Order: sequence, then C-alpha cells, then structure tokens
Amino acid sequence: MIRLSSLQQRLALFLLLPVGCLLFVMIAAGFFYARNSLIAQWQEVVVLRLGRAAHSVDMRLLRPKEWLQMYLYAMGEAYADSLQERLVERLKMIEGVMRVDLTWLDEGATAPIPGAPGLHPDHAHRRMGWDARRSGRHSGRSVPIEITSPQYDAVVEHETVSLLSNLTAGDGRMLGRLEIAISFDYLVADIKASRWWQEHRVFLVDETGSVLICASPGEHKRLGDGGDPLELATLAALQQKPFGTLLGIGFPPDAVSGFYRLHEAPWTLVIIAPGPEILAPIIHFRNYYAVGGLLCLILILVLMRWVTGRTVRAIKAVAGAAEQIARGSPLPLLPVTTRDEVGQLTESFNTMAIQLEERIRLKEALDLAMEVQQSLLPQEAPQIAGLDLAGKSLYCDETGGDYFDFLQFFELAGHLGVVVGDVAGHGIGAALIMATVRSLLRSRVTQPGSLAEVITDVNRLLCLDTAQTASFMTLFFMLADRHNRTIRWVRAGHDPAIVYDAATDTFSELRGNGVALGVEDSLSFHEHEYDNWAEGQIIVIGTDGIWEAENAQGERYGKDRLRDIIRWHHTAAAPAIVEHIIEALAEFRGTVPQQDDITLVVIKTNSL
Repeated sequence: MIRLSSLQQRLALFLLLPVGCLLFVMIAAGFFYARNSLIAQWQEVVVLRLGRAAHSVDMRLLRPKEWLQMYLYAMGEAYADSLQERLVERLKMIEGVMRVDLTWLDEGATAPIPGAPGLHPDHAHRRMGWDARRSGRHSGRSVPIEITSPQYDAVVEHETVSLLSNLTAGDGRMLGRLEIAISFDYLVADIKASRWWQEHRVFLVDETGSVLICASPGEHKRLGDGGDPLELATLAALQQKPFGTLLGIGFPPDAVSGFYRLHEAPWTLVIIAPGPEILAPIIHFRNYYAVGGLLCLILILVLMRWVTGRTVRAIKAVAGAAEQIARGSPLPLLPVTTRDEVGQLTESFNTMAIQLEERIRLKEALDLAMEVQQSLLPQEAPQIAGLDLAGKSLYCDETGGDYFDFLQFFELAGHLGVVVGDVAGHGIGAALIMATVRSLLRSRVTQPGSLAEVITDVNRLLCLDTAQTASFMTLFFMLADRHNRTIRWVRAGHDPAIVYDAATDTFSELRGNGVALGVEDSLSFHEHEYDNWAEGQIIVIGTDGIWEAENAQGERYGKDRLRDIIRWHHTAAAPAIVEHIIEALAEFRGTVPQQDDITLVVIKTNSL
C-alpha cells in the first residue's frame, strides 16, 4: 500500500491527478462532440452539393418529359392532329433535344414502320388507311416514359439519352412509339463544369451500378468492379437509400464517398474523394484542438500546482516554526504575504506564537511560584517522640490554595502546632492568600496570646488584604501537648478533624464554631480542648478536595469511604495511611481529572 508522507504528495494524488483526468476527459469529450458535429455538417454539405448537381440533370430531363406528356394527353382530342404537330415541333426546339422520332404500327402489323422525323401523325394515319382517332388511340391516362442509357447516336454523331413512350389504344393495343433523343453532354454539363468534377472521382451510375459517365473516362465500367471496399459499400447503400455519405477505414479515412439519386431518371450521382483532403478542416481542427486542449490542461495543472505549492510552502513554514517552538528555540514572526486563508493561518500562528511566548514566560513564572509554594510546605514531618506525623498536598494546578504546616517554636512551650487550611478556589490567587496566611500565622504564633487570640489577629490582618477581593480561607489550627495528652484547637470554618479510636473502633470529630478567615475583621474565635487523647488514636485533618471528589458517574467520594480507609489501615504508619487514602481516591476518580486541591495530615499517637 502506498503511504503518502507529505501534503504535497496527497495534493498531487487527490487533487491534481483527479482534476487532470477530469479535464482530459472533458477535452476528449468536447473534441469528439465537435468532430462529430463537423462531420455531420460536412455530410449535409456533400448531400446538398450532390442534390444540387442532380437537380440540374433532373431539370434538363423534366422539360422534354413534360412536353412529351402533353403530346400523349393530346391524342384523341379534337384538333389533335394540328396540336400534336405543333408539340412535336416544340419538342425539336427544346435545348439539348437532338432528334424526335415518331413510329406507327400498320394495322395488323407486328413490326414498327419508321416515319420521317417530324412526320405528322395524321398523315401516317391516312397513309396506313385507317383513322387513329376513330380507333380510340388515346387511352385517357398517363403513359409511362422509358429513359435509355447513354448510347452513341450515328445520326447526330453524339452520345444521347432517349425518352421512349409507347402510343396505345384504349383497349391496350400498341399503335406506335415516340422517341426523343437528348444529348447526354447537355444533361451533365453542369456536373462537368463543377470544380469537384476535375478534382475528384465522380460517377453517374444506374440502378445496377453500371457507370454511365465518370470524371476519368475508361476508369470503371461498373462501380466496385476493382474491389474497392468503399465503392462496394457505396453501391450497396445507393440501392437502399436515395442519398447518403460513407467514410472509409481509419481517421482520417483514406477516402470518403457521397451519393444522391436523381428524381427524373434511374441514375445516381456518386463522388469519391481522398479523406485527408476532404476532411482537412476537421483534421486541422483536431490538431489545433488537441494542441490547444493540451496547452490549456498543462496551464491549468501548472496554475493549480503553483497555487497548491504556495499553500504547501506556507504550511511547511508554519510547521517548521511550530517545531522550532516545540524545541524551545526563539522564533521570528512569519511574513504574511497573502490575505487568503493561508495568510490568515500565518497571521493566527504569529498571534499564537506571541501568546505562546507569553504563556511560556507565565509557565516559567508558575513553575517558579510552584517551587516557592512547595518550599513553604513542610518537606518532611518532624520526628517527635510519641507522635507519628505525615502530611501531603496535591494541587490540581501548578499552584493551589491548600496549606498545611507543622509548627515547632520555642514560644509554643513544647507544644506541636498543626495547621490545615483551604483557600476558596485554586491557582495563583489562592496561592498568594495561602502564603499570606502562612506568613501572618507564623509571625503571630511567636507572640504572646492564646490560640484564639492568634487566629483572631490573623483574621483581622487578612481582612485588610481581602476586603476588595472577597477571598477567604478556612483553617483548622491545633496545638498538641504530647505530655499531658491534650489537644487545643480553633476551627475557622474548616471541616472538623476526624478522630479514630482503634481500641473502641469508633470515630469522633473535633468540632467547634468558627467562620472562615478574611470574611469579617471584627470576628472573635474560640478555643476548644480535647483531653481524652489516648495512645493508638488517629487524627485526620483534610480539605474538601478529598470527600467532594467525583467519579465518572458524578458520585462523590464522601467521608464514609475515608473512614473505612482509616479503619482498614489503622495499624500502618502515618505516611502509609496518607498514601492509602491518596491511592483509594485516585482509584475512585478513575479517568476523571482532579478538580480541586487535596491536602491531608495524619497524626497517630504512640507510646512515649
């Protein structure tokens, strides 16, 4: 299977090749249509020319035939003798008539008695001793006229054609014959004077194909006697149709023919000419059309190739620039040379490159911010006798608003401070609030005052910064006294800490009233105490990113599943419990991405 690795190859295969084939087919179809139309027009012209030549022969034959018919109709009528005599004289005066012979049969005779040229019929009647009119010579109907083939007439020393008509009585008896000899050269004078008589092979043939006259005397006695396939085909065609044209073999054919049958004589006019000469206009058209069509096809393909080439080069330039950006190389802006879609693509790419460069700088800043924020979180839990500690924060973005901390200051007099906070939202803004609260809290813890006073002061100072932004942060701050086994805490809008007692397999919570930090600067917070802290108990403090996590079905993880994980792994160390919770949460989400920051702190009591 052919694999196309470039856009240019695909354009050549799927665009240029189909268009080229389509144009070629259209050009070929147009050529054949035009050629057939030209051949049809040529055939019409040939038939019209042959018809005009045949018409001239018909007209020269028609005039004496009409006068002969008038003579026949005049027989048996009153004053027929004088009228017929005038008609015979009129026949002699017709152009092309060489002689007029009237022959009567004697009464009871079987052979004709030739009369003198122009003999009056009535004289013959009287000489023969009977009256033709009384015998009813005229039959009262049209009499057939026979036309002979050309033959040499010794009397007039010319080749003539005779019009023969039998004179019959009313009962069908033959009384005589009237013959009009017409000069054959006179009949075909217009044909011989035509240009194509001198240039081509022209025949006048009878119904059997016998040649009456041709442009080259002595060439043929009968059409097709030389075995020429075109002549034989023409002979067969003229015996079936009154006119038509035929083409020889090949294109251009070696010869072409046309024929047209006369109306007044059983003859057909045939012309045979060389195909390349007769069809020269069509051949020239074919050559010009082929050359012009090929040039147009090449021009169209070249133009398409040029346009697609420009498009491909522009796209390759964009692809190369994108690859440089992917490698981190600085990229100058691409020139926009057109206003079409490719130009819009280049312009959009330049805009994207500028924005991408800004985003890269922003990403670098975010990476730096992430490093700074991660450095603000404990890198490892402190090692304190009697306590097993672990904590972890997972941000859904580069930076987040969750916060946890382990505080060990001299001012805390041996107490361990554990802080877990959650800023509303996530991202850079939440990270800034988180860093602010961390700084305020660490600064205030080193100063005298109760736990409640510390949180109250932090809230008042934070409100100075969040008054215009409406940002806030929930916080759970506890002080653990490992010697007295007591816990004091302040809950500022945060979810209660979960306490699990393995000895009784029960859960409880470190509750208490309190509003989130940054909401109201005049709020006062209250401190709570838990003095039933026993060995083997586990305290879990987390953010809502844990129990509010959803799977693909939209179901929340919830605190019940969290409690089950704590119960199942309560014998494990604090870091292991943290990892078990994180893994169970990721398995629950499946393919659903993390939507909120997750922070978790586990405190497990051990024997001192």
